[in-house]
Amino acid sequence: MRKYFGTDGIRGEANRELTVELALKLGYALGYSLKKQYPNEKRIKIVMGSDTRRSGYMLRSALTAGLNSMGININFVGVIPTPGVAYLTQKSSAKAGIMISASHNPAKDNGIKIFAENGNKLPDLVELDLESLMDNIDKITENPIAGDEVGRFTYTEDEYYLYRDHILSTVKGDFSGMKIILDAANGSAYRVAKEVFLSLGAEIVVINDAPNGRNINVKCGSTHPEILAKVVMGYDADLGLAYDGDADRLIAVDKNGTIVDGDKIIAVLALGMKSRNELKDNKVVTTIMSNMGFENYLKAQGITLERANVGDRYVLEKMRELEVNIGGEQSGHIILTDFGTTGDGVLTSVKLVEAIRDSNRSLDELVGEIVDWPQILINIKVDNAKKNTWNQNENIVKFIERKEEEMAGLGRVLVRTSGTEAIVRVMVEGKEKEMVDRVAHEIAEIVKKELV
Repeated sequence: MRKYFGTDGIRGEANRELTVELALKLGYALGYSLKKQYPNEKRIKIVMGSDTRRSGYMLRSALTAGLNSMGININFVGVIPTPGVAYLTQKSSAKAGIMISASHNPAKDNGIKIFAENGNKLPDLVELDLESLMDNIDKITENPIAGDEVGRFTYTEDEYYLYRDHILSTVKGDFSGMKIILDAANGSAYRVAKEVFLSLGAEIVVINDAPNGRNINVKCGSTHPEILAKVVMGYDADLGLAYDGDADRLIAVDKNGTIVDGDKIIAVLALGMKSRNELKDNKVVTTIMSNMGFENYLKAQGITLERANVGDRYVLEKMRELEVNIGGEQSGHIILTDFGTTGDGVLTSVKLVEAIRDSNRSLDELVGEIVDWPQILINIKVDNAKKNTWNQNENIVKFIERKEEEMAGLGRVLVRTSGTEAIVRVMVEGKEKEMVDRVAHEIAEIVKKELV
């Protein structure tokens, strides 16, 4: 069990759970670890970026203090999507990358994601090693570096263009004649998404592109695409594209205002790849949350769905294991390993629009044949100390077992904790909506009774 790291870095309410002290310790620990890993490097460099949260400056300062004090140089690229940091880390001589962001979480939260020099997120064992160093900070700081040997902090915001141009390079042709609404979630996509789609010749309208440090993800973006749906219909646009706070996710909206989730986006992309003989082994990887109707649709198209645990790191692990080049989550976190090492909302959006253009069909037509089984997901806020104890609670476990027996052959039950918030998620899926609703709420009630 990891102490500080969750499924996507360290995350929590800024200055309460994710404190300056914790960020400083992480800076020390990461610097020490990198120096041990690369003993022959005279000066180790890392890439750092952030989203638009106000607390990002505070955490950046703490991380910088710890890293610079260990002799590590920092290239700070400013506000940029998380996959931009991963890409720049991989393409430069950096030995690590850091993104300061809590992704889709509320504005009050923040997080720290770390990438290895190959642009991949750190393995669990490396994170455990960093946690051990953080808890023994006195041992790694007892011999401080001399004053003129400390690390350097440099603004390198122009490197943003390397990432933007990489996104543009993945598209053949342009998007002239297409009208698209972009929802930047007042986050990391506010600049790059607009520039990319303008460069590709699309007619665009951008909403939620005025970040002020406190409005990231607030009633907008991939977690709240309802306003985007209205704007799409109001402007008679072809589709809408919604990113989350750090732009590693994408949710789409078709011309009728219907929300298109990550599963359906994967279906559109995978079918296009299959038609061009680009879909490796005719497989995709999604998670245990993906709808059975979606799986049945892919099967009818000659595409096998492989399931991984929730979390993009686990999706990527399964993709590598099976040598699959597309995978992702219902939430819109989609990985295209032909072009990147992590989920990338802006990249996914241009590839989606490219697929729509090349099909000569609208988005609603492309996804219209996917018939989801009724599914309900209930998020229950619980005491953070009790979050990981639900499967040790006899009353909860036995009740779930009874409900699973009741739904045998008719659907499935999935209960899991969030890797980033104090939430227990109850998901029930089945052929009959009435049964799905009833079972989900019955399980949610006993979770509330036992853990809230």
